[in-house]
Amino acid sequence: MGQEPILNGHNKAEFPPAHTAEHLLNQTMVRMFGCGRSKDMHIERKKSKINYELNQCPTEEQVKAIERRMNELIAEDLPVSFQFVTRDNIPEGVMLDKLPENASDTLRIVRIGDYDVCPCIGAHVEHTGEIGHFRITSTSWHEGSFRIVFKVGEPK
Repeated sequence: MGQEPILNGHNKAEFPPAHTAEHLLNQTMVRMFGCGRSKDMHIERKKSKINYELNQCPTEEQVKAIERRMNELIAEDLPVSFQFVTRDNIPEGVMLDKLPENASDTLRIVRIGDYDVCPCIGAHVEHTGEIGHFRITSTSWHEGSFRIVFKVGEPK
């Protein structure tokens, strides 16, 4: 087996279930609202918060639909896989707009089933079923920024 490529240093000790949930939530928001991936986030073991730029605040029914979709994806137990590629060999559909300027020439592409794919150097679970229950604890809206605060791994 070949040696794993050297990537940029990573300054975070992520909680893999919450970090993987972030990937699923990003893709869910893109698909449901046509927005971009999160503009910023703070992912932690106890609670996580993530912000999206939206034209209007989602309704209570839409927030419930986000939570429901996330738990469906977790229940599907999708595999999480990695692929190392060079910048001149990026798979179709992979966006590089969130990469830091000093990102290495070799990138690690994270794929969650056929649902999400993006470059990432963080820690992830092996299957979405390891995330546990996803619960939105609060949301807020301020001048085009929609914040979701969530927890993972808790019983229903």
